[in-house]
Amino acid sequence: MQDTNQSPFEAIRAIDYTVIFVRDMDAMQQFYENVLRFSISRKLSENWIEYTVGPNTFVLSRPGYTAKDDPLPEGSAALQLAFKVTGSQVDACAVELAKLNIPILSPPTDRDFGHRTLFFRDPDGNLLEVYAEI
Repeated sequence: MQDTNQSPFEAIRAIDYTVIFVRDMDAMQQFYENVLRFSISRKLSENWIEYTVGPNTFVLSRPGYTAKDDPLPEGSAALQLAFKVTGSQVDACAVELAKLNIPILSPPTDRDFGHRTLFFRDPDGNLLEVYAEI
């Protein structure tokens, strides 16, 4: 017999895929493929592009299929994504961003909570973090 106080949502134990509703699909696709080096795993249409990142699916989508939301205003981040790497890779990513003239918001920094972090933005203004546990 099922506990009546238990929610079916308690079965959720992982994020399977993440969808970013984009303002500028061309700029976002170029950024994630040419800067972050994600490879397309599936392109369902010009409005839906999937990438495999570790065990997860990462999607760029134009609003419209299920959500008719207006894009956030310029200068408003919709989300923050954190990508885990090794300590030396945090620094190497900063060097690569500088070579590509991608503005760095916060250079590689050792934080008191045990992470080495690097912050920058994608073309839509979303906050991206590359970090390592130290």
